[in-house]
Amino acid sequence: MNYKNTAEKILQCVGGKNNIAHLTHCSTRVRLTLMDDDVVDYEALQHVDGVIGVRRNVQCQIIIGNEVIEVFDALKALVGEREDAPASAKAPKHWGAFILDFVISIFQPLVPAIAGGGVLKSLLLLCAVLGVMDKQSQTYQLLDLIGSAPLYFLPILVAITTAMKLNANVLVAASCVGALLLPNMAKLLAQGVSLADFPVQNIAYASQVFPAILCVLFYALMEKWITKYSPKAIRIFFVPMVAMAITVPVTLLLLGPLGFHAGQLMATVILYLFAHLGFVATALLAAILPFMIATGMHKALIPYAVASMTQIGKELLYLPASLAHNIAQSGASFAVALKTKDSGLRSTAISAGISAFFGITEPAIYGVTLVRKRVLYSVMIGGAVGGTFIGLCAIEAFALVGPGIASITMFTSPENSMNLIYALIAIPVSFFTAFVSVLLIWHEEATDSEVKDHQQQADLAKEQTVQPIASSANKAYPFESPVVGQVIALEDVNDTVFASKLVGDGIAVIPSEGILYAPIGGEIISVYETGHAISMMADNGAELLFHIGIDTVQLEGDYFTALVKAGDRVEAGDELIQFDLDNIVAAGYDPTVMAVIANYEDFQIEPIAEQEAKVQRHQTIFMLEELA
Repeated sequence: MNYKNTAEKILQCVGGKNNIAHLTHCSTRVRLTLMDDDVVDYEALQHVDGVIGVRRNVQCQIIIGNEVIEVFDALKALVGEREDAPASAKAPKHWGAFILDFVISIFQPLVPAIAGGGVLKSLLLLCAVLGVMDKQSQTYQLLDLIGSAPLYFLPILVAITTAMKLNANVLVAASCVGALLLPNMAKLLAQGVSLADFPVQNIAYASQVFPAILCVLFYALMEKWITKYSPKAIRIFFVPMVAMAITVPVTLLLLGPLGFHAGQLMATVILYLFAHLGFVATALLAAILPFMIATGMHKALIPYAVASMTQIGKELLYLPASLAHNIAQSGASFAVALKTKDSGLRSTAISAGISAFFGITEPAIYGVTLVRKRVLYSVMIGGAVGGTFIGLCAIEAFALVGPGIASITMFTSPENSMNLIYALIAIPVSFFTAFVSVLLIWHEEATDSEVKDHQQQADLAKEQTVQPIASSANKAYPFESPVVGQVIALEDVNDTVFASKLVGDGIAVIPSEGILYAPIGGEIISVYETGHAISMMADNGAELLFHIGIDTVQLEGDYFTALVKAGDRVEAGDELIQFDLDNIVAAGYDPTVMAVIANYEDFQIEPIAEQEAKVQRHQTIFMLEELA
């Protein structure tokens, strides 16, 4: 791969360097917080050489795979350090999107340091358990202190990433949080101290996350406010001096205790849920992780994992469940490689299987499993079985890193030697469950026909019809356009779940008007609370789902008005939902309407409207034929 060329094309597709407000990466994705998401050419971005896929969810997430660091470095070199860097990205319209973007930007960069230190400590512990190294030796103690550094100084690391996200002075923000970690400060707090006659709580701020975040949030506000009123001639020292003098005492008196107790509450809730749900929670999470990773929602679990590590020194749910999921992805990929006759797919599956075995699953998810439903089901089965075993054995993780064979020492427990043994047993349990499941239920011919369905263009029937057509024992029913707009293949929508037909087969339309129509007669089954989706049962037995826009659930019902309710009888052409197309687009969302048949195995779709064709209300876009 030519990394510079890939980076240049990515930059061109996202609107240039001036459209990038924040740039970072994780183990397989380049993550961009953009000033204006509307200018991005997502279609072209999908086809850039070296890009596996693109996720448009709060951040622009470009999936690269194992070469993500090289592409990120090339992209960062092109973006450079510019003086006219934008102050902030175009603000998300809703608090949910804003908070998720904020959380990812703060915690994602912390993972390498925490993972490196955690794995080093787990390796040392394993050496001690095996008798290779004496825990009392100076070498052991020195290396153990090195591994402890990232967690001990985690508040300062959090201060840096938070200040970078808020565009505050990074060094001053780190100094404010660093004041909480001073040895003399800890000694003073332990002795009991008051500030202006207000008692200061004795809290050990080392390894604490939430006090540091609250501290920097407050500092950023102070910095902005003081800068506004400070004389320019003395601003260089006056602003940080006053901001620090205000921020640190407020943190000691109020924000620090608030953040500390919030972290303790989170740890208490985690332990309570684990104690009462046990293996069920682990099995369920392992089974649904493919969907969470595909949408990027697994990143929302990082703050919980970090808080668990800092509060109780271990993590009980997310990382153990990830072990079952990651190994299941590997097992399923190797089974596909064994069973397929396609040499290209075999090569991809072997590479993805190896990556997943080492804890990097996105190549397997996007290249092998997510686009093949029965393979995906096998991953979910393998994850659920492995997760059940992990939950029953109460396996605990002691390092925040992607679980795999290379990082298996993260399950070395200082108190339970069987913890690592159980984790090692969980690997073949998850691997072979998924492996055997693929061999039993996945048939390449059936999957290939599903993938090729959207390429078959019917030139046989161009005339519209309004009556069912008898064809020997089968009947075909006209399926009208659900909206006025431009027809595209379902596989071309910018959403992996719909494009891979996990929900069902059907059609998509880019709307030019904001009204959803019933394409066929039937009964409304349900209307989503947010108004962006609706399901119905057609008179011919087809189970239909209509979804307006991609990720529009985040609009929380804004711009959608449902005109029907569950139980209503509708005919073809009746209005179902009105939606404000202009405001949905202005909010940065793709308005494409997906119309899918959930039980499509019972029907055959015979296209009438050509791809990219303009369609109107009451215009038939395909015939829905019953299968005998």
